[in-house]
Amino acid sequence: MDIQFVAQIDASADVVAFPVRKGEAGALGALLGAAATQARFDGAAGAIAETAAIDGEQAKRLLLVGLGEGSEQDIERAGAALVARLQTSGVTSVHVDFASAGQSDEDDILAFAMGARLRNWRLDTYRTRLADTAKPSLATIVIASPAGDLSARWGSYSAVADGVALTQTLVAEPPNILYPESFVERCQHLADLGVELEILDERQMKALGMGALLGVAQGSTRPPRLLAMRWNGGNPGDAPVVFIGKGVTFDTGGISIKPAAGMDMMKWDMGGAGAVAGAIKAIAGRKAKANVVGVVGLVENMPDGNAMRPGDIVTSMSGQTVEVLNTDAEGRLVLCDAISWAQKAYSPKVIVDLATLTGAMVISLGHEYAGIFSNDDQLAADLIAAGEASNNKLWRFPLSPAYDKLIDSPIADMKNVGPREGGSITAAQFLKRYVGEGVAWAHLDIAGMAWADKDGPVYGKGATGYGVRLLDRYIAANHEG
Repeated sequence: MDIQFVAQIDASADVVAFPVRKGEAGALGALLGAAATQARFDGAAGAIAETAAIDGEQAKRLLLVGLGEGSEQDIERAGAALVARLQTSGVTSVHVDFASAGQSDEDDILAFAMGARLRNWRLDTYRTRLADTAKPSLATIVIASPAGDLSARWGSYSAVADGVALTQTLVAEPPNILYPESFVERCQHLADLGVELEILDERQMKALGMGALLGVAQGSTRPPRLLAMRWNGGNPGDAPVVFIGKGVTFDTGGISIKPAAGMDMMKWDMGGAGAVAGAIKAIAGRKAKANVVGVVGLVENMPDGNAMRPGDIVTSMSGQTVEVLNTDAEGRLVLCDAISWAQKAYSPKVIVDLATLTGAMVISLGHEYAGIFSNDDQLAADLIAAGEASNNKLWRFPLSPAYDKLIDSPIADMKNVGPREGGSITAAQFLKRYVGEGVAWAHLDIAGMAWADKDGPVYGKGATGYGVRLLDRYIAANHEG
């Protein structure tokens, strides 16, 4: 989608949208005011009302778009709502007149454009019989405002939207198309943005002693990969922030196999890795002045004759041993080796891992928040603030030795699952055992957020792109001068 910024509306525009703040519909002219009244439109965020007008011999389609109270999130929602309304309508171009929106500054206009860009993503690759009326038609949004041309500032917003779109595409792709090797291929283009890529194959991971990650992968014919994506935008020599993502490209549960119903959705069990890849694309795309590394452990968890068995003991890269009681608690086995490797390779000052880790998190928080666990109060506060700003919200959970003892094993250093209660917490306690002394660490359990069964504020049903904007905001607010 092409988004343009101009000083005023083109008089020839035949589709025009007028942003309206909540409670200000009464200030519209007679025609638009009547349309608002008939539709009971009051300017609520994302609300739409329509009418038509004849201008000479030209018919014009006029839309009112609610900006709500005028917060950044309300205005993004308005831009998204306009795209949702017109995306497959046959309309190819819409002009948006922010002159009617009262006191709208540059940030408001850019937020509206961002919502529009985010909502425009969709994946039609495999739909060979899509009706013409269902195909996207909207190609251009022209936004007119007193601020004039905002193209220079728009570049950084667009870069973040590109990162979100990458994550959504990775998460939405079917598992026969997206697997560890092809995930790596999908990230090769990041090198064009200046990102340094390092790929470890099965042989290299075995030499490093990554027995936990390799244990998960051993039941699949798809070989595992570990991908590191390094962006050096900060001061040379400064310790980087490292983001680590769980990349289980398909999760059957292994020998502890999942129920058949809903297993198809386990293609998005790499949502953490997808978010990390998208965040690196966003950060590199806008040339962030920070050193950031993304590390993703990529495996497929399958029930083969060579698959890891319940009762097996694996030795992680850290040397710690794990009694595997449930092969469907595999994400923590992937992450623990990725965490160990990242610390050895990069000596980071901060580690944030993201994973669709536990169903227990969905039971706890539904689909409104992801859970955050951290050994550092300031890091937790900074991430929660970034989540509020980006509308990728987080809710903090506790860590405690009282939970830690629930994963002690009688024959190994630990077991990979605790009791049913507190399942998200014991998973976090497991990961905490791999974090080095003095390293600020946070674990984000995004199990309820990577995929949505209904439309959201700035995304349609399906892959949400959760985590990209959160990580980008965190870097911008805390690690750039």
